[in-house]
Amino acid sequence: MDADNKPKGPSPHYSLYQRQVFRKGGEQGMLPSFSVHPEQLQDSTKKKLTDRAYFYANSNAGLGWTDHANREAFYHWRIIPRILVDTSTRDLSVDLFGHRIPAPILFAPIGINKLYSPEGELVPAKVAGELGLPYCLSTAASQSMEDVAAANDAGAASANADQNDKKAKAPRFFQLYMGHDDDVTISLLTRAWNSGFDVCMLTVDTWQLGWRPTDIDIANYAFYYPGTPGNEMGESDATFMRKYGNELSRDKGTWIDKCVWHGKAHTWDKVRWVIKEWHRISDGRPFLLKGIQTGADAQAALEVGCAGVVVSNHAGRQVDGAISSLDALEDVVNAVGGKMTILFDSGIRTGSDVFKAIAFGADAVLVGRLWVWGMSHEGEAGCRHVMKSLLADLDITMTVSGYRSIAEDVNRRALKWCPHGTMPEWPHTRL
Repeated sequence: MDADNKPKGPSPHYSLYQRQVFRKGGEQGMLPSFSVHPEQLQDSTKKKLTDRAYFYANSNAGLGWTDHANREAFYHWRIIPRILVDTSTRDLSVDLFGHRIPAPILFAPIGINKLYSPEGELVPAKVAGELGLPYCLSTAASQSMEDVAAANDAGAASANADQNDKKAKAPRFFQLYMGHDDDVTISLLTRAWNSGFDVCMLTVDTWQLGWRPTDIDIANYAFYYPGTPGNEMGESDATFMRKYGNELSRDKGTWIDKCVWHGKAHTWDKVRWVIKEWHRISDGRPFLLKGIQTGADAQAALEVGCAGVVVSNHAGRQVDGAISSLDALEDVVNAVGGKMTILFDSGIRTGSDVFKAIAFGADAVLVGRLWVWGMSHEGEAGCRHVMKSLLADLDITMTVSGYRSIAEDVNRRALKWCPHGTMPEWPHTRL
């Protein structure tokens, strides 16, 4: 690839990362220490981590059929390449809640990152800041939201030519698991807003963890084990500690059992309440629901005041035998497309997956397991390598398939349903 005199376009030439890897190998004999082929990356992550750490982010509900359905749906939808299109520059950028972000990719919220790297959530927050991509922080984090926000800004500052501008350009999302103590909920929302998290995302499919046999087999609930992380968000919250600090000192599971996965469902009435509170605290900033799988629920979210939804089945970790998230996306887009922001989650592994979700009508996608797998290998460097590889993959997919603008050119006409064939299974896809 000729890196000289490349025309400057709306987006960075992410594809040059491929050339950088090739040149390091050819000129310096430096090869990546792990594969970014998704199946091989997952396999090597399993070998690198303890079972408890690995399955925290990788266990699936039941037999894993929903996780399989997520991937199978992408297999059956095929990209239609166009030829003789000038893709010398590409525009991968999109508008998201008043921010212009360079690519339609967000770091998905995943808890207890200290299971994968000693610095935990500081790692992906910093890398997201460097790349100018939105970062989503989980309520089940193993760092305080204040420290995570500082890491996100530090990453942005390190990549910003203007040294006077030290704040992240992309929106920061706070993913809320809402307990039944309103004082704690308001405290978390207030801290999030004060720390620069200007979008709130309520997860509505996980009041209780799904039945995950691989976790059952090893009693995998990190919060109950001594010496393991997981309570940092609660321990750093003054309201929670004032009300439950003594109980937490006796029972390590107090935070997670009362305020995260408490097993007691909420209803639309409570959603109206929390939207009102978030709008009061943040002066009207966007509120989203994560876990939407039907057009009817998306329409209901619109009617109660949500600015957007995240089409997600929790990566196949909650309901076994459910529809794929990509199939759900079509129903949601038909119901509320153009009326609210639609984000997509569950099953993204490659640049072509991102392309397909956008073609279906998503405004952007969330990526989770990929960056967890990367940071499990090399911490910050591994997280960065995986995400820069995904950006390069998307950029190259746009280039070679003949689509210049992700927002203007990538739509349903770019895809064709192919009912034939069977999705290749690991290890047959091994390189």
